Amino acid sequence: MQQEFKKEINKAEILVEALGYMQKYEGDIVVIKYGGSAMTNEIIKKSVLKDIAVLKSVGLKPIIVHGGGKDINRMLDRVQIKSEFKNGLRVTDRDTLEIAEMVLSGKINKGLVTHLEQIGTHAVGLSGKDGNMITVEKVMPQGEDIGFVGKITSVDTTLINTLLDQGYTPIISTIGLDEKYHAYNINADDAACAIARAVKAEKLAFLTDIEGVYKDPEDPSTLISELCVKEAEKLMTEGYIGGGMLPKLQNCIDAIEAGVSRVHILDGRIPHCLLLEIFTNKGIGTAILNSTESRYNHDEQ
Repeated sequence: MQQEFKKEINKAEILVEALGYMQKYEGDIVVIKYGGSAMTNEIIKKSVLKDIAVLKSVGLKPIIVHGGGKDINRMLDRVQIKSEFKNGLRVTDRDTLEIAEMVLSGKINKGLVTHLEQIGTHAVGLSGKDGNMITVEKVMPQGEDIGFVGKITSVDTTLINTLLDQGYTPIISTIGLDEKYHAYNINADDAACAIARAVKAEKLAFLTDIEGVYKDPEDPSTLISELCVKEAEKLMTEGYIGGGMLPKLQNCIDAIEAGVSRVHILDGRIPHCLLLEIFTNKGIGTAILNSTESRYNHDEQ
């Protein structure tokens, strides 16, 4: 009899395992930086958004922050505007900014709202301009003018908190305003970190196309499950972390030092990666935590 219901029993055991985490995180805010293949692959997109709907249904308060570089590139190609990057930042003239805002705040943002509404989760699409949520100043990397690219100086959480209190899931595109109300494009990782700090999120999760932080990127066995801030800083100082992971890990450290309890770097291509990381004993990505947060929280259940 037990063998006959083995599959169902396994499902029940997973639910029991998740119960402790659900109780622990009920009412907590989770900021999700939505990116990588989850942006472009429809199957992965639906899986990730179902995970977010589950988080919402069990009492967490998710906030989605998204970019959309690949979609912006495609639209720029369509209108024959050349994409240009300097120091990892998109050179953004007025025409490029207009396209970026159209793609981010229109196509992508409202598309995500539609997907969540279809699976029964009420969502509201916003940009950093709404309610003067995200204030920026112009970025001048190495003294070079790269156009309308902004660095966040402040986040007003009034609108976000109002939506969360009313049971809505905010979906935020990364366009902000400076003090003279000029629009600027913002790095989505930076925006997710700034918003997580401002709303005092319990967790911040980055969905990427890599499994997490490796001590040696060429060796999958060196994936690091958990890092405290000092360990992360040591890896960076000793040169183990490079490329696009370097600014991402620095963002994680900044978020932890600003009060976020845990930051997760996850492979969004893995089905149900958010649920596996948050609600199971093992987890699947890399968690960065402060020195006072208990290590290997998975084993406490």
